[in-house]
Amino acid sequence: MLKKSALLVTLIAAALVRPAAHAAPSPIAVATADHARAAYAGKVVDTLAAMVSFNTVADTKVPFERNPAHLGFKKFLKEEAARLGFDYTDAGYVVVIGHGSGPERVGVITHGDVQPVDPSKWRQSPFKLDRTSEPGLLLGRGTEDDKGPIATALYAMKAIKDRKVPLTKRIELYVYMAEESDWEPLEAYLKTHTPPQVNITLDAEYPAVTAEKGWGLVSVTMPAVPATPAAASAGRDSATLAGFTGGFFDSQIPEDATAVIDGATPDLEAAVRARAAGQKGMRYAFERAGQRLTIRAKGVSAHSSKPEDGANAIALLADALAVQPWRGTQAANMVNFVNELVGTGLYGEKFGQVAYRDAFMGPMTVAPVVLKETDKGLQLNINLRRPRGKSAAQLESQFAAAFDAWKAKQGGSATGAQMTAQLGEPWVRDDAPQLPVLLDVFSHYTGIRNAKPVAIGGGTNSRLFPNAVSFGPGMPGAVYTGHSEHEFISEKQLLLNLQMYTAVLVELAR
Repeated sequence: MLKKSALLVTLIAAALVRPAAHAAPSPIAVATADHARAAYAGKVVDTLAAMVSFNTVADTKVPFERNPAHLGFKKFLKEEAARLGFDYTDAGYVVVIGHGSGPERVGVITHGDVQPVDPSKWRQSPFKLDRTSEPGLLLGRGTEDDKGPIATALYAMKAIKDRKVPLTKRIELYVYMAEESDWEPLEAYLKTHTPPQVNITLDAEYPAVTAEKGWGLVSVTMPAVPATPAAASAGRDSATLAGFTGGFFDSQIPEDATAVIDGATPDLEAAVRARAAGQKGMRYAFERAGQRLTIRAKGVSAHSSKPEDGANAIALLADALAVQPWRGTQAANMVNFVNELVGTGLYGEKFGQVAYRDAFMGPMTVAPVVLKETDKGLQLNINLRRPRGKSAAQLESQFAAAFDAWKAKQGGSATGAQMTAQLGEPWVRDDAPQLPVLLDVFSHYTGIRNAKPVAIGGGTNSRLFPNAVSFGPGMPGAVYTGHSEHEFISEKQLLLNLQMYTAVLVELAR
Protein backbone atom coordinates (compact mmCIF):
# COMPACT_ATOMS: atom_id res chain seq x y z
CA MET A 1 0.00 0.00 0.00
CA LEU A 2 1.31 3.46 -0.91
CA LYS A 3 2.02 5.96 1.80
CA LYS A 4 -0.34 8.93 1.70
CA SER A 5 2.41 11.29 0.44
CA ALA A 6 3.44 8.91 -2.35
CA LEU A 7 -0.20 8.41 -3.35
CA LEU A 8 -0.73 12.18 -3.49
CA VAL A 9 2.31 12.64 -5.77
CA THR A 10 1.03 9.89 -8.06
CA LEU A 11 -2.42 11.44 -8.33
CA ILE A 12 -1.06 14.92 -9.01
CA ALA A 13 1.37 13.58 -11.62
CA ALA A 14 -1.43 11.74 -13.39
CA ALA A 15 -3.39 14.98 -13.61
CA LEU A 16 -0.48 16.87 -15.17
CA VAL A 17 -0.58 15.16 -18.56
CA ARG A 18 -3.13 14.69 -21.27
CA PRO A 19 -4.41 11.23 -22.17
CA ALA A 20 -2.13 8.92 -24.16
CA ALA A 21 -4.74 8.73 -26.93
CA HIS A 22 -3.67 12.11 -28.35
CA ALA A 23 -1.42 11.42 -31.33
CA ALA A 24 -0.13 14.94 -32.01
CA PRO A 25 0.69 18.09 -30.05
CA SER A 26 -2.12 20.58 -29.60
CA PRO A 27 -2.38 23.56 -31.98
CA ILE A 28 -1.28 25.94 -29.22
CA ALA A 29 1.82 23.82 -28.57
CA VAL A 30 2.74 23.74 -32.27
CA ALA A 31 2.13 27.48 -32.71
CA THR A 32 4.25 28.32 -29.67
CA ALA A 33 7.05 26.04 -30.87
CA ASP A 34 6.95 27.71 -34.29
CA HIS A 35 7.21 31.10 -32.62
CA ALA A 36 10.19 29.94 -30.56
CA ARG A 37 12.11 28.94 -33.66
CA ALA A 38 11.15 31.98 -35.73
CA ALA A 39 11.86 34.51 -33.00
CA TYR A 40 14.83 33.04 -31.18
CA ALA A 41 16.98 30.92 -33.53
CA GLY A 42 19.80 33.44 -33.36
CA LYS A 43 19.35 34.23 -29.69
CA VAL A 44 19.67 30.56 -28.71
CA VAL A 45 23.03 30.31 -30.51
CA ASP A 46 24.25 33.57 -28.97
CA THR A 47 23.25 32.43 -25.49
CA LEU A 48 24.99 29.10 -26.03
CA ALA A 49 28.13 30.94 -27.12
CA ALA A 50 28.08 33.00 -23.92
CA MET A 51 27.66 29.91 -21.74
CA VAL A 52 30.42 27.94 -23.50
CA SER A 53 32.84 30.77 -22.71
CA PHE A 54 32.75 29.84 -19.01
CA ASN A 55 35.18 27.02 -18.20
CA THR A 56 32.93 25.19 -15.73
CA VAL A 57 35.12 22.10 -15.34
CA ALA A 58 35.36 21.15 -11.65
CA ASP A 59 38.69 22.28 -10.18
CA THR A 60 39.90 20.27 -7.19
CA LYS A 61 42.19 23.15 -6.20
CA VAL A 62 39.47 25.83 -6.12
CA PRO A 63 36.30 25.26 -4.04
CA PHE A 64 33.09 25.64 -6.00
CA GLU A 65 31.91 28.62 -3.98
CA ARG A 66 35.09 30.54 -4.91
CA ASN A 67 35.53 29.31 -8.48
CA PRO A 68 35.30 32.43 -10.69
CA ALA A 69 34.12 30.48 -13.76
CA HIS A 70 31.27 28.83 -11.88
CA LEU A 71 30.31 32.07 -10.17
CA GLY A 72 30.47 33.91 -13.48
CA PHE A 73 28.28 31.31 -15.14
CA LYS A 74 25.64 31.62 -12.41
CA LYS A 75 25.80 35.43 -12.66
CA PHE A 76 25.14 35.13 -16.38
CA LEU A 77 22.14 32.88 -15.74
CA LYS A 78 20.77 35.35 -13.21
CA GLU A 79 21.06 38.20 -15.68
CA GLU A 80 19.49 36.11 -18.45
CA ALA A 81 16.59 35.17 -16.19
CA ALA A 82 15.96 38.83 -15.36
CA ARG A 83 16.21 39.88 -19.01
CA LEU A 84 13.78 37.18 -20.12
CA GLY A 85 11.33 37.93 -17.30
CA PHE A 86 11.80 34.85 -15.09
CA ASP A 87 12.36 34.49 -11.37
CA TYR A 88 15.71 33.17 -10.17
CA THR A 89 16.78 31.29 -7.04
CA ASP A 90 20.40 30.55 -6.17
CA ALA A 91 20.85 27.65 -3.74
CA GLY A 92 24.59 27.26 -4.18
CA TYR A 93 25.19 24.27 -6.41
CA VAL A 94 21.61 24.46 -7.69
CA VAL A 95 20.04 27.32 -9.62
CA VAL A 96 16.29 27.38 -10.32
CA ILE A 97 14.82 29.62 -13.03
CA GLY A 98 11.03 29.75 -12.90
CA HIS A 99 8.03 30.92 -14.88
CA GLY A 100 4.46 30.95 -13.60
CA SER A 101 3.03 29.96 -10.25
CA GLY A 102 1.00 27.28 -8.57
CA PRO A 103 1.46 24.21 -6.39
CA GLU A 104 1.74 21.92 -9.41
CA ARG A 105 5.07 22.20 -11.18
CA VAL A 106 6.94 20.81 -14.18
CA GLY A 107 10.71 20.51 -13.78
CA VAL A 108 13.38 20.74 -16.49
CA ILE A 109 16.63 19.21 -15.19
CA THR A 110 20.01 20.26 -16.66
CA HIS A 111 23.59 20.86 -15.54
CA GLY A 112 26.01 23.72 -16.11
CA ASP A 113 29.32 22.00 -15.37
CA VAL A 114 31.29 20.23 -18.09
CA GLN A 115 33.89 17.50 -18.46
CA PRO A 116 37.67 18.14 -18.68
CA VAL A 117 39.10 19.03 -22.06
CA ASP A 118 42.45 18.95 -23.87
CA PRO A 119 42.61 22.31 -25.72
CA SER A 120 45.39 21.05 -28.01
CA LYS A 121 42.91 18.76 -29.76
CA TRP A 122 40.52 21.51 -30.82
CA ARG A 123 40.77 23.76 -33.88
CA GLN A 124 39.70 26.71 -31.76
CA SER A 125 39.44 27.10 -28.01
CA PRO A 126 36.93 24.58 -26.57
CA PHE A 127 35.61 27.49 -24.51
CA LYS A 128 34.76 29.59 -27.53
CA LEU A 129 31.77 28.55 -29.63
CA ASP A 130 33.29 27.59 -32.97
CA ARG A 131 30.76 28.32 -35.72
CA THR A 132 33.17 28.26 -38.69
CA SER A 133 35.51 25.25 -38.61
CA GLU A 134 32.79 22.83 -39.68
CA PRO A 135 29.85 24.64 -41.29
CA GLY A 136 26.53 23.69 -39.74
CA LEU A 137 28.10 22.50 -36.49
CA LEU A 138 28.47 24.41 -33.24
CA LEU A 139 31.65 23.14 -31.58
CA GLY A 140 32.66 23.71 -27.98
CA ARG A 141 32.75 22.04 -24.59
CA GLY A 142 29.19 21.80 -23.31
CA THR A 143 27.41 22.38 -26.61
CA GLU A 144 25.66 19.02 -26.34
CA ASP A 145 26.34 18.23 -22.67
CA ASP A 146 24.67 20.29 -21.27
CA LYS A 147 24.72 23.99 -22.11
CA GLY A 148 22.90 23.58 -25.41
CA PRO A 149 19.89 22.15 -23.55
CA ILE A 150 19.98 25.03 -21.05
CA ALA A 151 19.90 27.62 -23.85
CA THR A 152 17.02 25.90 -25.63
CA ALA A 153 15.04 25.46 -22.40
CA LEU A 154 15.39 29.17 -21.60
CA TYR A 155 14.00 30.21 -24.97
CA ALA A 156 11.28 27.59 -24.89
CA MET A 157 10.11 29.22 -21.65
CA LYS A 158 10.49 32.67 -23.24
CA ALA A 159 8.29 31.68 -26.20
CA ILE A 160 5.62 30.40 -23.79
CA LYS A 161 5.79 33.71 -21.94
CA ASP A 162 5.62 35.72 -25.18
CA ARG A 163 2.50 33.92 -26.35
CA LYS A 164 0.86 34.23 -22.93
CA VAL A 165 0.06 30.52 -22.97
CA PRO A 166 -2.42 29.93 -20.12
CA LEU A 167 -0.54 27.71 -17.67
CA THR A 168 -1.97 25.83 -14.73
CA LYS A 169 1.46 24.61 -13.61
CA ARG A 170 4.68 26.44 -12.87
CA ILE A 171 7.73 25.64 -15.02
CA GLU A 172 11.09 25.37 -13.22
CA LEU A 173 14.46 25.03 -14.96
CA TYR A 174 17.03 23.40 -12.67
CA VAL A 175 20.72 23.96 -13.43
CA TYR A 176 23.00 21.81 -11.27
CA MET A 177 26.66 22.77 -11.17
CA ALA A 178 28.40 19.48 -10.28
CA GLU A 179 26.67 16.73 -12.26
CA GLU A 180 29.89 15.59 -13.92
CA SER A 181 31.85 15.27 -10.68
CA ASP A 182 29.78 15.07 -7.49
CA TRP A 183 26.10 14.27 -6.96
CA GLU A 184 26.15 14.71 -3.18
CA PRO A 185 25.30 18.45 -3.15
CA LEU A 186 22.21 17.78 -5.28
CA GLU A 187 21.17 14.87 -3.08
CA ALA A 188 21.54 17.11 -0.04
CA TYR A 189 19.53 19.88 -1.70
CA LEU A 190 16.66 17.52 -2.49
CA LYS A 191 16.42 16.48 1.16
CA THR A 192 15.22 19.99 2.04
CA HIS A 193 13.60 21.03 -1.25
CA THR A 194 10.41 19.56 -2.65
CA PRO A 195 10.99 18.93 -6.37
CA PRO A 196 8.32 19.26 -9.08
CA GLN A 197 5.82 16.44 -9.44
CA VAL A 198 6.82 15.71 -13.07
CA ASN A 199 10.30 16.25 -14.54
CA ILE A 200 12.18 15.93 -17.81
CA THR A 201 15.98 15.72 -17.91
CA LEU A 202 17.69 17.23 -20.96
CA ASP A 203 20.90 15.24 -20.74
CA ALA A 204 20.65 12.09 -22.84
CA GLU A 205 18.78 10.88 -25.92
CA TYR A 206 15.45 10.82 -27.69
CA PRO A 207 12.73 9.57 -27.91
CA ALA A 208 12.68 9.20 -24.07
CA VAL A 209 15.02 7.42 -21.69
CA THR A 210 13.37 5.20 -19.10
CA ALA A 211 16.37 3.09 -18.06
CA GLU A 212 20.02 3.83 -17.32
CA LYS A 213 22.80 1.37 -16.69
CA GLY A 214 24.68 1.51 -13.42
CA TRP A 215 28.07 3.25 -13.50
CA GLY A 216 30.99 1.19 -12.27
CA LEU A 217 34.77 1.32 -12.00
CA VAL A 218 37.22 -1.56 -11.69
CA SER A 219 40.78 -0.50 -10.81
CA VAL A 220 43.76 -2.81 -11.31
CA THR A 221 47.19 -1.91 -9.94
CA MET A 222 50.46 -3.56 -10.93
CA PRO A 223 53.29 -2.89 -8.46
CA ALA A 224 56.85 -2.41 -9.61
CA VAL A 225 58.67 -5.62 -10.50
CA PRO A 226 62.15 -6.06 -8.97
CA ALA A 227 64.80 -5.94 -11.69
CA THR A 228 66.54 -9.28 -12.34
CA PRO A 229 68.65 -10.51 -15.24
CA ALA A 230 66.04 -13.16 -16.01
CA ALA A 231 63.24 -10.62 -16.04
CA ALA A 232 65.15 -8.32 -18.34
CA SER A 233 65.67 -10.98 -20.99
CA ALA A 234 62.04 -11.76 -21.77
CA GLY A 235 60.81 -12.15 -25.30
CA ARG A 236 62.35 -13.10 -28.61
CA ASP A 237 64.34 -9.88 -28.91
CA SER A 238 65.38 -9.41 -25.27
CA ALA A 239 63.27 -6.27 -25.33
CA THR A 240 61.54 -4.91 -22.24
CA LEU A 241 58.34 -2.91 -22.00
CA ALA A 242 59.46 0.07 -19.94
CA GLY A 243 56.24 2.09 -20.01
CA PHE A 244 52.55 1.89 -20.83
CA THR A 245 50.16 4.78 -20.11
CA GLY A 246 47.05 6.36 -21.60
CA GLY A 247 43.67 8.02 -21.18
CA PHE A 248 42.44 11.32 -19.79
CA PHE A 249 39.46 10.84 -17.45
CA ASP A 250 37.18 8.01 -16.35
CA SER A 251 34.13 8.98 -18.39
CA GLN A 252 35.93 9.17 -21.74
CA ILE A 253 37.02 6.41 -24.09
CA PRO A 254 40.78 7.12 -24.33
CA GLU A 255 42.08 8.77 -27.45
CA ASP A 256 45.76 8.54 -26.49
CA ALA A 257 48.09 5.83 -25.21
CA THR A 258 51.87 5.46 -25.16
CA ALA A 259 54.24 2.50 -24.85
CA VAL A 260 58.01 2.61 -24.38
CA ILE A 261 60.16 -0.39 -25.36
CA ASP A 262 63.83 -0.68 -24.44
CA GLY A 263 66.00 -2.91 -26.61
CA ALA A 264 63.57 -2.83 -29.51
CA THR A 265 65.02 -4.35 -32.68
CA PRO A 266 63.89 -3.35 -36.17
CA ASP A 267 62.17 -6.73 -36.48
CA LEU A 268 60.13 -6.10 -33.34
CA GLU A 269 59.15 -2.64 -34.53
CA ALA A 270 58.12 -4.06 -37.90
CA ALA A 271 55.96 -6.70 -36.20
CA VAL A 272 54.16 -4.10 -34.08
CA ARG A 273 53.65 -1.86 -37.09
CA ALA A 274 52.16 -4.73 -39.07
CA ARG A 275 49.76 -5.72 -36.31
CA ALA A 276 48.69 -2.11 -35.71
CA ALA A 277 48.06 -1.56 -39.42
CA GLY A 278 44.96 -3.73 -39.32
CA GLN A 279 43.21 -1.75 -36.59
CA LYS A 280 40.22 0.40 -37.53
CA GLY A 281 40.17 4.03 -36.39
CA MET A 282 43.77 4.07 -35.09
CA ARG A 283 46.87 6.05 -36.01
CA TYR A 284 50.37 5.39 -34.69
CA ALA A 285 53.62 7.32 -34.41
CA PHE A 286 56.89 5.42 -33.88
CA GLU A 287 59.79 7.39 -32.44
CA ARG A 288 63.21 5.76 -32.08
CA ALA A 289 66.15 6.94 -29.97
CA GLY A 290 68.82 4.27 -30.22
CA GLN A 291 67.37 1.07 -28.80
CA ARG A 292 64.45 2.87 -27.15
CA LEU A 293 61.22 2.85 -29.15
CA THR A 294 58.30 5.07 -28.14
CA ILE A 295 54.93 4.19 -29.68
CA ARG A 296 52.16 6.79 -29.55
CA ALA A 297 48.68 5.54 -30.31
CA LYS A 298 45.89 7.88 -31.39
CA GLY A 299 42.33 6.60 -31.29
CA VAL A 300 38.94 8.30 -31.13
CA SER A 301 37.52 9.64 -27.88
CA ALA A 302 33.88 9.07 -26.97
CA HIS A 303 31.55 9.04 -23.99
CA SER A 304 32.50 5.98 -21.93
CA SER A 305 28.86 4.85 -21.87
CA LYS A 306 29.09 4.39 -25.66
CA PRO A 307 32.44 2.68 -26.29
CA GLU A 308 31.24 1.62 -29.73
CA ASP A 309 31.50 5.27 -30.81
CA GLY A 310 35.25 5.44 -30.10
CA ALA A 311 38.52 3.68 -30.84
CA ASN A 312 40.07 2.74 -27.49
CA ALA A 313 43.76 3.65 -27.64
CA ILE A 314 44.68 1.69 -24.49
CA ALA A 315 43.05 -1.56 -25.58
CA LEU A 316 44.22 -1.31 -29.17
CA LEU A 317 47.81 -0.38 -28.31
CA ALA A 318 47.95 -3.40 -26.00
CA ASP A 319 46.69 -5.52 -28.88
CA ALA A 320 49.35 -4.07 -31.21
CA LEU A 321 52.01 -5.10 -28.67
CA ALA A 322 50.80 -8.70 -28.62
CA VAL A 323 53.55 -9.80 -31.02
CA GLN A 324 55.69 -11.52 -28.38
CA PRO A 325 55.59 -12.44 -24.68
CA TRP A 326 56.22 -9.56 -22.29
CA ARG A 327 57.61 -10.12 -18.80
CA GLY A 328 59.70 -8.47 -16.14
CA THR A 329 58.03 -5.05 -15.71
CA GLN A 330 54.77 -3.67 -14.38
CA ALA A 331 54.01 -2.39 -17.88
CA ALA A 332 54.50 -5.92 -19.22
CA ASN A 333 52.10 -7.30 -16.63
CA MET A 334 49.55 -4.64 -17.53
CA VAL A 335 49.75 -5.35 -21.26
CA ASN A 336 49.25 -9.03 -20.54
CA PHE A 337 46.27 -8.28 -18.31
CA VAL A 338 44.60 -6.04 -20.89
CA ASN A 339 45.12 -8.50 -23.71
CA GLU A 340 44.09 -11.60 -21.76
CA LEU A 341 41.12 -10.32 -19.72
CA VAL A 342 39.88 -7.16 -21.45
CA GLY A 343 40.86 -7.42 -25.10
CA THR A 344 39.52 -5.19 -27.83
CA GLY A 345 35.88 -6.19 -27.31
CA LEU A 346 33.35 -3.97 -25.58
CA TYR A 347 31.43 -6.30 -23.32
CA GLY A 348 33.87 -8.14 -21.02
CA GLU A 349 33.65 -11.35 -23.02
CA LYS A 350 37.19 -12.39 -22.01
CA PHE A 351 36.87 -11.45 -18.34
CA GLY A 352 35.81 -14.78 -16.87
CA GLN A 353 32.05 -14.98 -16.38
CA VAL A 354 31.32 -11.25 -16.02
CA ALA A 355 29.63 -10.64 -19.40
CA TYR A 356 25.82 -10.46 -19.43
CA ARG A 357 22.97 -8.47 -20.97
CA ASP A 358 19.37 -7.43 -20.37
CA ALA A 359 16.77 -7.67 -23.13
CA PHE A 360 15.84 -3.95 -22.83
CA MET A 361 18.95 -2.34 -21.35
CA GLY A 362 21.46 -4.23 -23.49
CA PRO A 363 24.89 -5.60 -22.53
CA MET A 364 27.26 -4.48 -19.83
CA THR A 365 30.13 -2.51 -21.40
CA VAL A 366 33.70 -2.88 -20.13
CA ALA A 367 36.17 -0.23 -21.28
CA PRO A 368 39.69 0.63 -20.09
CA VAL A 369 39.76 4.40 -19.68
CA VAL A 370 42.79 5.66 -17.71
CA LEU A 371 46.23 4.03 -17.30
CA LYS A 372 48.65 5.97 -15.13
CA GLU A 373 51.56 5.74 -12.71
CA THR A 374 50.60 6.10 -9.03
CA ASP A 375 52.49 5.80 -5.76
CA LYS A 376 51.21 2.20 -5.51
CA GLY A 377 52.15 1.18 -9.03
CA LEU A 378 50.75 1.25 -12.55
CA GLN A 379 46.96 1.65 -12.27
CA LEU A 380 44.34 0.91 -14.90
CA ASN A 381 40.77 2.15 -14.46
CA ILE A 382 38.09 0.20 -16.31
CA ASN A 383 34.72 1.87 -16.77
CA LEU A 384 31.62 -0.33 -16.54
CA ARG A 385 28.02 0.40 -17.52
CA ARG A 386 25.93 -2.46 -16.21
CA PRO A 387 22.26 -3.35 -16.80
CA ARG A 388 19.91 -5.11 -14.45
CA GLY A 389 20.28 -8.89 -14.23
CA LYS A 390 23.13 -9.41 -11.77
CA SER A 391 23.59 -8.20 -8.22
CA ALA A 392 26.62 -6.08 -7.39
CA ALA A 393 27.89 -8.83 -5.08
CA GLN A 394 27.61 -11.48 -7.79
CA LEU A 395 29.36 -9.33 -10.38
CA GLU A 396 32.15 -8.28 -8.01
CA SER A 397 32.73 -11.94 -7.13
CA GLN A 398 33.01 -12.84 -10.82
CA PHE A 399 35.51 -10.07 -11.48
CA ALA A 400 37.59 -11.18 -8.49
CA ALA A 401 37.53 -14.84 -9.54
CA ALA A 402 38.73 -14.03 -13.05
CA PHE A 403 41.44 -11.71 -11.76
CA ASP A 404 42.71 -14.22 -9.18
CA ALA A 405 42.86 -16.94 -11.83
CA TRP A 406 44.81 -14.62 -14.11
CA LYS A 407 47.30 -13.78 -11.34
CA ALA A 408 47.86 -17.46 -10.58
CA LYS A 409 48.60 -18.09 -14.25
CA GLN A 410 51.16 -15.26 -14.39
CA GLY A 411 53.25 -16.59 -11.54
CA GLY A 412 55.44 -14.53 -9.24
CA SER A 413 55.70 -11.35 -11.33
CA ALA A 414 52.04 -10.46 -10.75
CA THR A 415 51.78 -11.64 -7.14
CA GLY A 416 51.29 -8.15 -5.74
CA ALA A 417 48.68 -7.07 -8.30
CA GLN A 418 45.49 -5.72 -6.76
CA MET A 419 41.93 -5.12 -7.97
CA THR A 420 39.12 -3.03 -6.47
CA ALA A 421 35.57 -2.48 -7.73
CA GLN A 422 32.88 0.19 -7.35
CA LEU A 423 29.54 -0.92 -8.75
CA GLY A 424 26.60 1.45 -9.08
CA GLU A 425 23.03 0.28 -9.52
CA PRO A 426 21.05 0.31 -12.76
CA TRP A 427 17.90 2.43 -12.79
CA VAL A 428 14.53 1.93 -14.47
CA ARG A 429 11.44 4.17 -14.53
CA ASP A 430 8.92 2.92 -17.05
CA ASP A 431 5.76 4.38 -15.52
CA ALA A 432 6.38 8.14 -15.81
CA PRO A 433 3.02 9.72 -16.68
CA GLN A 434 4.46 12.21 -19.20
CA LEU A 435 5.81 9.53 -21.53
CA PRO A 436 2.91 9.73 -24.03
CA VAL A 437 3.46 13.48 -24.39
CA LEU A 438 7.19 13.10 -25.00
CA LEU A 439 6.75 10.34 -27.56
CA ASP A 440 3.95 12.18 -29.39
CA VAL A 441 5.99 15.39 -29.65
CA PHE A 442 9.07 13.52 -30.80
CA SER A 443 7.12 11.67 -33.49
CA HIS A 444 5.43 14.86 -34.68
CA TYR A 445 8.66 16.78 -35.20
CA THR A 446 10.88 13.97 -36.50
CA GLY A 447 8.40 11.91 -38.52
CA ILE A 448 9.56 8.80 -36.66
CA ARG A 449 6.37 6.89 -35.93
CA ASN A 450 5.69 4.46 -33.10
CA ALA A 451 8.54 5.91 -31.05
CA LYS A 452 9.39 3.84 -28.01
CA PRO A 453 11.34 4.54 -24.82
CA VAL A 454 15.01 3.57 -24.81
CA ALA A 455 17.73 2.61 -22.33
CA ILE A 456 21.18 4.24 -22.21
CA GLY A 457 24.56 3.45 -20.70
CA GLY A 458 24.98 6.90 -19.18
CA GLY A 459 23.63 8.09 -15.86
CA THR A 460 21.63 11.31 -15.44
CA ASN A 461 20.00 13.17 -12.58
CA SER A 462 16.65 11.66 -13.64
CA ARG A 463 17.14 9.04 -10.96
CA LEU A 464 17.06 11.73 -8.24
CA PHE A 465 13.79 13.40 -9.26
CA PRO A 466 10.23 12.03 -9.11
CA ASN A 467 8.62 10.97 -12.38
CA ALA A 468 11.71 12.04 -14.31
CA VAL A 469 12.85 10.69 -17.68
CA SER A 470 15.35 12.09 -20.16
CA PHE A 471 14.25 13.77 -23.38
CA GLY A 472 17.18 14.53 -25.72
CA PRO A 473 19.26 16.32 -26.80
CA GLY A 474 20.85 13.47 -28.82
CA MET A 475 19.02 11.83 -31.70
CA PRO A 476 18.69 8.04 -31.86
CA GLY A 477 21.44 6.46 -33.93
CA ALA A 478 23.63 9.58 -33.88
CA VAL A 479 27.04 9.68 -32.21
CA TYR A 480 26.78 11.42 -28.84
CA THR A 481 29.71 13.84 -28.70
CA GLY A 482 29.56 14.93 -25.05
CA HIS A 483 32.78 13.96 -23.18
CA SER A 484 34.69 13.68 -26.48
CA GLU A 485 37.39 15.99 -27.83
CA HIS A 486 35.07 16.83 -30.73
CA GLU A 487 31.94 17.92 -28.91
CA PHE A 488 29.32 19.69 -30.98
CA ILE A 489 25.66 20.11 -31.66
CA SER A 490 24.43 20.90 -35.15
CA GLU A 491 22.55 24.16 -35.51
CA LYS A 492 19.73 22.19 -37.12
CA GLN A 493 19.47 19.90 -34.07
CA LEU A 494 19.66 22.81 -31.64
CA LEU A 495 16.65 24.45 -33.27
CA LEU A 496 14.74 21.19 -33.54
CA ASN A 497 15.32 20.72 -29.81
CA LEU A 498 14.01 24.24 -29.22
CA GLN A 499 10.75 23.36 -30.97
CA MET A 500 10.32 20.02 -29.21
CA TYR A 501 11.12 21.41 -25.75
CA THR A 502 8.67 24.27 -26.29
CA ALA A 503 5.87 21.95 -27.39
CA VAL A 504 6.47 19.55 -24.51
CA LEU A 505 6.43 22.31 -21.88
CA VAL A 506 3.22 23.73 -23.27
CA GLU A 507 1.55 20.32 -23.15
CA LEU A 508 2.77 19.50 -19.64
CA ALA A 509 2.19 22.90 -18.03
CA ARG A 510 -1.05 24.24 -19.52
